[in-house]
Amino acid sequence: MNRSIPSISPEKSSTKSDRKFSSFDAVAIGYRKDSNGINFLSGKKEIVEIERSLNLRIRELFDLHSKEARGANESVDAKAGELFLAPQGKGPSLAFYSIGTGSIPDLRKAGSALGRRFKGKASRVHLTGQLENAFIEALILSNYSWSEKSGAAPANPIFTFDNSAIKAKDFDTTMAIIKSLWRARDLIHTTSNIKSPAWVAGEVKKLAKGIAQLKVEVRSGKELAEFGGLRGVGGSSTVHPPRFVQMSYSPRGAKRHVVLVGKGITFDTGGVSLKRPYEIMAPMKTDMTGAAVVSAVTLAAATLKIPIKVTALLMLAENAISGSAQRPSDVIKHYGGTTVEVIDTDAEGRLVLADGLAFADIHLDPDLLIDVATLTGAASLGLGKQYAAMYTRDDRLAKNLHEISLWAGDPLWRMPLVDDYAQALSSEVADFKHTSDKVKFGAGSVTAALFLEKFVGKRHWVHLDIAGPARSEVDAGEFVKGGTGFGVRTLTRWLAKL
Repeated sequence: MNRSIPSISPEKSSTKSDRKFSSFDAVAIGYRKDSNGINFLSGKKEIVEIERSLNLRIRELFDLHSKEARGANESVDAKAGELFLAPQGKGPSLAFYSIGTGSIPDLRKAGSALGRRFKGKASRVHLTGQLENAFIEALILSNYSWSEKSGAAPANPIFTFDNSAIKAKDFDTTMAIIKSLWRARDLIHTTSNIKSPAWVAGEVKKLAKGIAQLKVEVRSGKELAEFGGLRGVGGSSTVHPPRFVQMSYSPRGAKRHVVLVGKGITFDTGGVSLKRPYEIMAPMKTDMTGAAVVSAVTLAAATLKIPIKVTALLMLAENAISGSAQRPSDVIKHYGGTTVEVIDTDAEGRLVLADGLAFADIHLDPDLLIDVATLTGAASLGLGKQYAAMYTRDDRLAKNLHEISLWAGDPLWRMPLVDDYAQALSSEVADFKHTSDKVKFGAGSVTAALFLEKFVGKRHWVHLDIAGPARSEVDAGEFVKGGTGFGVRTLTRWLAKL
């Protein structure tokens, strides 16, 4: 049972000094600390309105309850995410929250803290002061949850704010991104006994229905005859065979075309090269995150009417164990004719991506080609759970994506395409191996990127290995334990600035 997105909406500005705040369950007031002490983010006029409406003194309540929250002899340090309530009996509580330094990361911490304080509650909360996109994103995304428990879904808070608190265009853009990211998380968290390749294809078609200039095509069966990587991996499951989904947003007059290719392994056992230890198999319902992300980005682009043609290719397959599963030492022919010797059936993501990248290069003529995948454990070993690995030979594109990612909340770190490592992919029986075996370079994320590069032709290409930040191990901040939808915000904001 998944929860719907909490309501958040602007209210008309009041011109009266007797504006009523008593109808809310809480009034949220942000603060920060500088050399002069604590400063509230709300303007003096708004502070006076609240005080008159509720018959109280905000500074006195702040001083009183901050001491109760931290101890009489400790001062408020105003670190980002610091939060305490000042209850008012029958009236609304005052929710005081700190934005720290006011940086983008601190605003996200503040929004998450406030959002989680009201998560699962049918509370009406009014947000005061000027609002930032990062704060609103964190406020809403921190309310995400997923559960298959029976019974009613948890309640949702209702957030309101003065319509002068943020520009309408900025708010609409932020909400379109949040809604698309929320849908991506829903796809990611759905269990794999439901989430077959055919089911994902059907859900994407439902999401795209009724959106102007957005079209979804699904290929299966004999239509996949030339997709050797997709068939090689997906052929292991005769119950849930593979699908190739082409999601196209084609606005009139678009002068640039971006193709996004997403890894969509709906469950990954590792195939014949079975995952070990077996416990690491449990979270593999999230191994289709790349496909969920590129579909969400395309959906957001169409919703926002971004004047860029965007095509998402979802490479959907289940990597199972069966009599029809591919074996180590098999040779497959990818789309376009390149032959590849399969070394490890648990390195299946690059096989399905290779087909998508080759198809895009041959048929779609993209100006920019990007693939997104939970591809290698090596990426998370090198960069941890916060940053995704970015590979490209385009310096300008790398710089642009990196800068936007830090602002958007999906940080990317550029990694090197080390050409000396390409010999790890040489094969005696095929054009290439898809992973190294005897040549022990390590650098598994680098060699995976070098393999994918062989299928992009001369395109401007970026590979995003999101294996680390695609899954959260804790329920905290903007994330729950499980899929994060990493990449939706960065890629959508990047498209909007092209």
